[in-house]
Amino acid sequence: MTENQIVINEGSKISNQKTYDTVRGYIVAAQKQVNAAVNSAMVAAYWNIGKQIYEACGESERAEYGKQLLQYLADKLTTEFGKGFTVRNLQMMRQFHLKFPNANALRSELSWTHYRSLMRVEDENARKFYLEEAVKCSWSSRQLDRQINSFYYQRILASKDKDSVAAEIDTLEPQPEYEKIIKDPYVLEFLDLPVNEHFYESDLEQALIDHLQKFLLELGRGYSFVARQKHFNVDGRHFYIDLVFYNYILKCFVLIDLKIGDLTHQDIGQMQMYVNYYTRQLMNEGDNPPIGIVLCADKSDTLVEYTLPEDNRQIFAAKYLPYMPTKDELRRELNLEEFEKKEE
Repeated sequence: MTENQIVINEGSKISNQKTYDTVRGYIVAAQKQVNAAVNSAMVAAYWNIGKQIYEACGESERAEYGKQLLQYLADKLTTEFGKGFTVRNLQMMRQFHLKFPNANALRSELSWTHYRSLMRVEDENARKFYLEEAVKCSWSSRQLDRQINSFYYQRILASKDKDSVAAEIDTLEPQPEYEKIIKDPYVLEFLDLPVNEHFYESDLEQALIDHLQKFLLELGRGYSFVARQKHFNVDGRHFYIDLVFYNYILKCFVLIDLKIGDLTHQDIGQMQMYVNYYTRQLMNEGDNPPIGIVLCADKSDTLVEYTLPEDNRQIFAAKYLPYMPTKDELRRELNLEEFEKKEE
């Protein structure tokens, strides 16, 4: 066999692989479309089943006739179609119709599993918020569950301007103000950090990098990772910013400094210097001014208030929790009237 023939054979292998990859891509895309169509059709079917049950039972779901009808349907449907049509699931379909009365407003991007999670959210504004965010951010059902369980909506409401944030959530109109994308606290349970043991800021930083996708989910919409330990030099002195992101919705850099202890006014001053440097040296044409977040284990809101100017819109301090908070812990942390009104 000549060298020429070997080259030709290798070239054929590469060509064959490219053809295979292209063909495979068509099949995978078609399968995704089929799965999406099936999901959408089943969601619509479950809504119609729920509507039919509601109309047949009226308000008497817990009355004797309602129980008999649900059991009758469950037995017949399970015999013909298999699992998925238990009395409990039929009750859930009825609830689906009640929680989402407008069939035309159902989103094809969301699966039945998404809607089951959304039905657990009693507050209507919160439910609308989670639905829209799940669609915009392409959350999986597991990611949606995580955001609901970590009280994402309540933490957004805990930002500086509660009234306007609540109005934004109600109207679902995007608002560009920086403070409305800052959550406090940030929940970092996915890092599996020791709660009552000492660790270093470098450990926290490495854990965030190791779980970057989950951290981006916690940060919210529009974030992309830029750098870690971003170095710059001022008059021969070296500085390092722990994490740098870019938010394409706000069109600005987001600088994050990590502190494992209590926040000090020196920490805030250091972040102010970082933000000033980025503003004067590294902003691109068309960018909005950068914002800085000092992410700390604990902080005094009074200290933050007196350290920053009243018109501050660029420097923020937020706590992080290395665990998933309970409802009571979050109630104490946020002190939200809206949260107090949530049904148990």
